[in-house]
Amino acid sequence: MFPWRKVMFIKDLSACELFLAGDETHLRELLHPDKTDLKINYSLAHAVVKPGQTSLRHRLRTSEVYYILEGEGCMHIDDETAPVGPGQAIYIPPHALQYMHNSGSVDLSFLCIVDPAWRQEDEEIL
Repeated sequence: MFPWRKVMFIKDLSACELFLAGDETHLRELLHPDKTDLKINYSLAHAVVKPGQTSLRHRLRTSEVYYILEGEGCMHIDDETAPVGPGQAIYIPPHALQYMHNSGSVDLSFLCIVDPAWRQEDEEIL
């Protein structure tokens, strides 16, 4: 390895700006190829749906994976619905209608991996 070249990249969640995403989840973007000098094609975000809340129905042109960190909820993809909780990964195919409901009493927090990386023009809020 070259001593002048940095290879380790660490980004703390608390250093990421919190904003309300188009689907009304509370989002912090951790990694995005357009916003960091990393050789990645995907984006990684931390999302939160508050207790009793539901994200807006939406769809992406790209595939997406949710990984549930804490809380419990109900995932809706097209005509399917399933309960979800910590430790579960959910694959959402391109163009699928999706939304998440927090059925618990604590924040439902999860990671969102979008590949290729999320772009606003690839998302449709319904």
